[in-house]
Amino acid sequence: MSEAPTHERGRTVKHESATLHVTGRASYIDDLPEPKSLLHLAPGLSARAHARVVSLDFSEVLAVPGVVRVLTCADIVGQNQVSPVHAEDEPLLADGVVHHVGQIVFVVVATERGIARRAARKARITYEDLPAVLDIATAQSGEEDLVWRPLTMERGQAEAALEASPRRLGGSLTLGGQEHFYLEGQVALAQPGEAGEMRVWSSTQHPSETQHLVASVLGRPHHLVTTEVRRMGGGFGGKETQANSCACLAALAAELTGQAVKMRLDRDDDMMTTGKRHDFSIAYEVGFTPRGDILAVDMTLSARCGWSADLSGPVTDRALFHADNAYYYPDVRLHSRAFRTNTQSNTAFRGFGGPQGIVAAERLIEEIAFATGQDPLDIRLRNLYGTGHRDVTPYHMTVEDSISDLVLTRLAEQCDYRKRRAALRAFNAQSRILRKGIAITPVKFGISFTATHYNQAGALVHVYTDGSVQVNHGGTEMGQGLHTKMVQIVMREFALPAEMVRITATTTGKVPNTSATAASSGADLNGMAVLDAVTRIKSRMIDYAAAKWQVSPQDIRFTTDGVRIGHEIVPFRQLAWEVYFARISLSANGFYRTPRISWNPATGRGRPFYYFAYGAACAEVTIDRLTGENTIDRVDILHDAGESLNPEIDIGQIEGGFVQGAGWLTTEELVWDKEGVLKTHAPSTYKIPACSDRPRIFNVSLLENAPNREETIYRSKAVGEPPFVHGVAVLHALSDAIASVDDYRRCPRLDAPATPEAILRCLARLEGEPL
Repeated sequence: MSEAPTHERGRTVKHESATLHVTGRASYIDDLPEPKSLLHLAPGLSARAHARVVSLDFSEVLAVPGVVRVLTCADIVGQNQVSPVHAEDEPLLADGVVHHVGQIVFVVVATERGIARRAARKARITYEDLPAVLDIATAQSGEEDLVWRPLTMERGQAEAALEASPRRLGGSLTLGGQEHFYLEGQVALAQPGEAGEMRVWSSTQHPSETQHLVASVLGRPHHLVTTEVRRMGGGFGGKETQANSCACLAALAAELTGQAVKMRLDRDDDMMTTGKRHDFSIAYEVGFTPRGDILAVDMTLSARCGWSADLSGPVTDRALFHADNAYYYPDVRLHSRAFRTNTQSNTAFRGFGGPQGIVAAERLIEEIAFATGQDPLDIRLRNLYGTGHRDVTPYHMTVEDSISDLVLTRLAEQCDYRKRRAALRAFNAQSRILRKGIAITPVKFGISFTATHYNQAGALVHVYTDGSVQVNHGGTEMGQGLHTKMVQIVMREFALPAEMVRITATTTGKVPNTSATAASSGADLNGMAVLDAVTRIKSRMIDYAAAKWQVSPQDIRFTTDGVRIGHEIVPFRQLAWEVYFARISLSANGFYRTPRISWNPATGRGRPFYYFAYGAACAEVTIDRLTGENTIDRVDILHDAGESLNPEIDIGQIEGGFVQGAGWLTTEELVWDKEGVLKTHAPSTYKIPACSDRPRIFNVSLLENAPNREETIYRSKAVGEPPFVHGVAVLHALSDAIASVDDYRRCPRLDAPATPEAILRCLARLEGEPL
């Protein structure tokens, strides 16, 4: 791999759209100039959780001035399917049966968005209700209906080891879901072209999948559909698959009307229609020694998946992959069940099931700590993966790079964890109403798509004759700084200033067959593809210069002063012009596929991850015993980003990931009523963390001198999903505070989200139940 010029390595470059963001000039899909005679769509949503559609009456809808037509499944030209995993269980528009409240039954096409929305409410739908399953408990008690095959990961003899363990305990854990709550909702604009062409601007994390599904719905080959996305106003996994419906419906309406069509969901419709993070019910048993060494683990993780498969299979798989977190289980059996329910079809969310598995692992540690009367940090340190021993995961991958011990120990020393823990206990002994808690938790997060074929990327780089460079790649920008890092790679390799490198919108017309920007792999995959393209162009330029100036290729260096050729410095622009004049291509495609990975879901074994990212967080909290209200007083995070591509952007990702993770575990609560209606479907009823919820003291640092041992882009590590897990420290700090009311004798078994009401219930249980 080409080495980055030393003077550029580790340089912090501002986000490529920063100025546009803060001035309000960054263009999102709803900001694009509207084509002439643009039409608008509004969805008509099911009012039943599970029912047959007996009749549809659109007479009042069509009577509204400005309504052009109403589309149902009967109007679909090609396939009425948008399942991302080819499960054939997700119709674009309901066909005879509705499966959750909020499923799209029809769409209204009108000249104005407001007209379409008002008209949609005038439809008359007659239903025949069918039995509905709304939660995991109901699904578990009835005949199992799974959206995906169960998966078991097993090593050793868990049952026998549990029987032989000197200490053994079991319990259960429930984890709520989470709404993505991106600032830019689901939106798409479709414009028909000549000879069957369709151009779609979509707020999607997976342009190629959107392209393919639009083509399928329209009944035409992929090459007639082009999907483009310049940037998204947030995604977090909510736009990996769930953006497809808006794009397909806009394209369908554009096809049938011959006019450009936009579909932008209102926030309420968005939340009622789209899937969330999977909520889980987890049953566990753990065997351990009197000093807290884990001997055996048996765990079943059950997920509410919603009405269709979507990505629930891979999500529940990844929950198992991370149910060990940073800990070695000598004998282990992990099992998943993905239940179909009559609720929104849950989907990808930052961490993709991994956080749910990690919370389960940390509950085991907490249980053992209370059972043995020890500091949870000591239990954590005692059970970490080693290197060269105690290093095989439940899926039989060897952990070759474990640094959890280093990260945990260093953070505990930096933040003075043990001294502060003692001080907080002294405070609690004197405080009747306010109680404080502290916890320090690690993260070991696998990096790669567990669907092996997704671990590939392409890029297209052009050097123009004036020395400016255009970069195209298959990843998408949702605010995380991926485009900025791609620009930095080109800057480093050609030693150019930022203004000479331009990133373009991601489009399937330039880079085809791309993978989703997900699984924390955007920079890893696309960065290496961009580097490959740049390296090809550099090689041509070097060969030309070596021949003309009669020097060795090793004597040619790209520097900020120009291209140093022997003892002469030639401006990059001049060399580019000369290479062009010599009829040598200054454009190149790049490609990369992740090495050393494999996964066999039939056996539950393989090497699904190229490497692991590590980190640790320490959280200190205060709770009010009278109200259940709580504050995050201080958070310290030490995170492993390898040789960070952009420290400022990475630290921003860590800060944001932590806050989002803490929100999932504390304030964000999804509530459905007994009819299957989502009651928390707007900012007024769904509470994401606000500025006042941030830690009062917030210290974030990157682990220094820790390059990735694998050959990633400049030895960096992914920073996207792993920091989300740092929020787990808050849940355990709250648990520590609650435990003080019982003098730390029992594990509070605090479930999530730990809202004030949940904290009060947990306090009442500890205070009211005898030992």
